[in-house]
Amino acid sequence: MSSLTIRTYPDPVLKGECAPVETVTDEVRRLLDDMAETMYLNNGIGLAAPQVGERARLIVVDVERGEEGDTLLKLVNPRIIEKQGETKSEEGCLSCPDLLIEVNRFESVTVEALSPDGKETTIEAAGLLAICLQHEIDHLDGVLLVDRLSSLRRTLYQKKRVKEDAKPADTGDESRRTDTTL
Repeated sequence: MSSLTIRTYPDPVLKGECAPVETVTDEVRRLLDDMAETMYLNNGIGLAAPQVGERARLIVVDVERGEEGDTLLKLVNPRIIEKQGETKSEEGCLSCPDLLIEVNRFESVTVEALSPDGKETTIEAAGLLAICLQHEIDHLDGVLLVDRLSSLRRTLYQKKRVKEDAKPADTGDESRRTDTTL
C-alpha cells in the first residue's frame, strides 16, 4: 500500500460525475487499499476516488477509525437507494481545507454497492455513517462542500484558498483537522 496525494479545491478532478467501475480488478482493490491508507494518514473518516485524482465511483469510509478492516468499508459504485428523515451535520472535508459548514442530510440511508471482491452488498446506515456515505457519494457526483456555500462565502473561500496555496508548504500542523473530516 502507498499513500496518495489528496487533491484540494479548486482542482478540476473534483468536479464532474465519476464513471462507474465496470469490473472489480486487482488494480481497483489496490486503489481502494491506497485510498484507505491515505484516509487514515490524513485523519479522515471517508475518502472518494476523485479526492486522489481518480474519476471512478469508489469510496472508503471508517467513521469509527477501527483497526483497518474492523470497521472499514470499501465500496465500488455505491448508490443511495433509500433515504429517510432529515438531520443537520457540521462537516469538514480533506479536499476543502479550513472549511467547516452545517449541511442538511438524510438521517438514514440504504446504500447498494459492490464489495472489493465484486459481490453486491447493501448497507443500512444512520447517524455519522449515513452522513459520511452521503458526503462521499456527493464527491462521486462532483459535489463539494464549497458548492453548498452562498455565492459570497464561496468567493471568500476561493480567495482564501488562492492565498493559502501561495504560502510555503505546511510543516505538519494538524491543528486545523477535525475528528469528522470527510
